[in-house]
Amino acid sequence: MTMTEELRTDIKKPADAPGGLLSGGHRLPTLGIVLVITLLAFEAMAVGTVMPVVADDLDGLALYGWVFSSLLIASMLATVLAGSWIDRIGPTRPLMIGLATFVAGLVIAGAAPSMWVLVVGRTVQGIGSGLALVGVYVVIARVYPDALRPRVFAALSTAWVVPSLVGPGIGGVIAEHVHWRWVFLGLIPLVIPAALMLVPALRSIGPPEERAPARPGRVRAAFAAALGAGSLLYAVDDLGPLSLPTAALGLAGLGWGLPRLLPAGALRLRRGVPTTVVLRGVLAGAFFGTDVFIPLALTSLHGFSASEAGLVLTVGALGWSASSQYQGRSKRPRTFFVFAGAVLVSVGVVAVSVALQVGGWWAAPAWVIGGAGMGLALSSLSVLVLNQSAKEEQGVNSSALQLSDTLGASLAVGLTGALVTAFGTDRLELGMGVGAVLLAGIALFGVYAARRVEARS
Repeated sequence: MTMTEELRTDIKKPADAPGGLLSGGHRLPTLGIVLVITLLAFEAMAVGTVMPVVADDLDGLALYGWVFSSLLIASMLATVLAGSWIDRIGPTRPLMIGLATFVAGLVIAGAAPSMWVLVVGRTVQGIGSGLALVGVYVVIARVYPDALRPRVFAALSTAWVVPSLVGPGIGGVIAEHVHWRWVFLGLIPLVIPAALMLVPALRSIGPPEERAPARPGRVRAAFAAALGAGSLLYAVDDLGPLSLPTAALGLAGLGWGLPRLLPAGALRLRRGVPTTVVLRGVLAGAFFGTDVFIPLALTSLHGFSASEAGLVLTVGALGWSASSQYQGRSKRPRTFFVFAGAVLVSVGVVAVSVALQVGGWWAAPAWVIGGAGMGLALSSLSVLVLNQSAKEEQGVNSSALQLSDTLGASLAVGLTGALVTAFGTDRLELGMGVGAVLLAGIALFGVYAARRVEARS
C-alpha cells in the first residue's frame, strides 16, 4: 500500500481526541518523527554542498553524479517495496530496519576510502531512507486522530524547510573546519534518540488485523525500473564496447516497468493526471540536476569555499519556501501555479547557467527564481493529482507522483554528471555548459507539459 492509501485507512480513534502534538501520548512520536525527517533532510542538503570537497579528496569526479543517483534509485525501489511490506506486517519492523540501514549507510559513506565505496554507502542510505519515510507516514496514520494530522504534516514541512536553509551552510563549515566525513558520521548519534522516541508508539500499533495480499506485479515493475535506470546511467557514464547493449537493457527495463507504475497514458502525456505525474519528474530533474552541480561549478571555476557555495543553495531554498507559503494562501487555480512554476524553473536554470559563466555570486539571485518555481509548482501538482483522481485511485496516483519525482531527479543528475565528467577536469567549464543545455531543455519541456495538466471537461 502506498503512503496516501495508508493515510486514508479507517483508523478507529475518537475525532475529539484531547491534547495537541506535544501533549500526552503524542509528545514522543511527534518529536521522533520530526527528528527523523530533519536528519534525512539535513543529510540530503549538506551532502550537495560538500561533494566538491569529497570528489577532490577521493579523486572521484567521474562518479560525482552517481553519489546522488544511487541514493535516489535505491530510495525509489525501497519506497515501493516498503508499501507492500508494511501492508502485511505493520510499520514497526520496516521503520526500524530502515533507520538501522540508513545508519549503516552513514558509516560506509563516512569511512569511504574511495568514491566507489561512497556510492555503495549512498545506495544503502537510499534503501534506509525509503523504508523509513514510508514507515513514518504510516505511523502518522495509525497514531494521530484526523484533527491532528494536518498539524503533523505542517510540522513535517518545517522539518524539511529548516535543513534546506541551514544544511548547506553547516555542511560547508564542517567540511572546511573539521572534515567532510563528519557530515555523515556526525548524524549517527542523533538517529538513535529519534528511534527510541518512536518505540512506545510503534508498540501500540501492532500488526494489521488483516494482512494485505502481496503485489508481485508492482514489485517486479519497481525492480525493472530501478535496474533499468541504473543500467542506463552506467552505460552513458562508462562509454565502451558494452555501452550500447547496457543502455538498451536499461531502456527495456524502464519501458517495461514504468507503464505498470505510472498512470495509463503518462508516457504519451495524456491530459490530466498522467501528464501531472510526469511533470513532477520533469521539474525535479531540471531543478535538482542543476542544484547538484552548482557547488561544483562555484568551487572549481570561481574559487568559492564550500560554505560560500552552500550559501547560494540556501538562497534558492528561501525562494522555494517563500513561494510555497504564498501559493498555499492564494485563491488562484492550481493550474496557474503549475504553469508559472514551470516557467520560473526554466528561467532559473537558464539564469544560473549564464550566471556561472559571468561570476559566481550572480548564481544566488538566479537560483532564487528556480527555487520559487519549485515552491509554486510542486504542492499544486500534488493537489491536482488528488483532485483529478477517483477516490480508489488516489493512493496509486500519489505513489506514482513520488516515483516520478525520484526517477526524474536521478536520471537528470546521472545524465548531467556523465556529460560533465566526459569532458574531464581540464575542460570542466565546457562539460558544465553542455550539461546546462540538457537541463534547460528538460525545463522547457516542462513548460510545454504544464499546459496539459488540466483534464478536458
